[in-house]
Amino acid sequence: MPTNKKQEAPLLPVYLIVGEDALKRDAVMKRLRARLSALGDLSFNADEFNGETALGGDVVAACNTVPFASPVRLVEVRAADKLKKADAEALVSYLSSPSGSTVLALVAEKLAKNTRLYKAVAAHGKTAVIDCAPLKRNELPKTVRAMAAGHGVTLTEGAARALVDLVGENTVHLDSELKKIALAHRGTDAVNEHEIMGLVARTAEVKPWEFVDALAARDARKCLLLLGRMESVSPHALLAMCTTRLRELVCARALADRGNPRGVAAALKMPDWRCKSHAAWARGFTAAELRHAIVSARDTERAMKSGADAQAAFLDWVLEVTAGR
Repeated sequence: MPTNKKQEAPLLPVYLIVGEDALKRDAVMKRLRARLSALGDLSFNADEFNGETALGGDVVAACNTVPFASPVRLVEVRAADKLKKADAEALVSYLSSPSGSTVLALVAEKLAKNTRLYKAVAAHGKTAVIDCAPLKRNELPKTVRAMAAGHGVTLTEGAARALVDLVGENTVHLDSELKKIALAHRGTDAVNEHEIMGLVARTAEVKPWEFVDALAARDARKCLLLLGRMESVSPHALLAMCTTRLRELVCARALADRGNPRGVAAALKMPDWRCKSHAAWARGFTAAELRHAIVSARDTERAMKSGADAQAAFLDWVLEVTAGR
């Protein structure tokens, strides 16, 4: 029978569980707790701290406490990236000679690799740092469908995309919504996009780059739809981002006219994935239309700064740029 080598690996005195995917972090902690619970009763041998308020000395004292009726203790520090410098230094010192009967779990959204605390953890082995980086947005629908199966329901591809669009990229929130959907769904058919729209309220705000992409595609309908979902982004900021994109399209259009449409990434000094659609978007404009859009953006900015209704002026400009599609 094959064995789980990771499970058999000796426990390390410290783990750094770091990354913005909260569901991954919770899953790692759940596995760690389950493994330690199999060795002894954690109800007498576990301490939890919050990095925003914890004192380094208290955490170290907990780590040096002798376990009761168990070979091991668990000390968890959540929001470890929020520890004050002196408290983090106390843990760095402790990790130079940690207790052999304690597992210290540091949980953080972000912790730079050049910090002393990160280096002190990494010094204990390759598996001491557990990466919980979030998935890319285009990878989320597939993951959401797998998560749904864990709750006993099946989602169509369209339903998974709709759920990500409504809820956002936070996997904890996505998982919470999937639990509700599983309870509300009736029958054995897959949950479809219409059911998602009926069951889930929008909690995620549209990312500005989604709007900029819609403008570049000259999709007026989508621009209007997305603009209504962007309450915290100012029209001034959006205009600046859109103007930057239009300048990029001028470059893409010029390269295409010279017979070099594949040179966009190098010319703009961007990774290929960031400008994979630029050539297609540029073909949707004439060179004159792109120049006019940039000039009118300048005029719109002046109007906005001179007292005109910023939202209305920006909307008028968007409709002008996307006209014809």
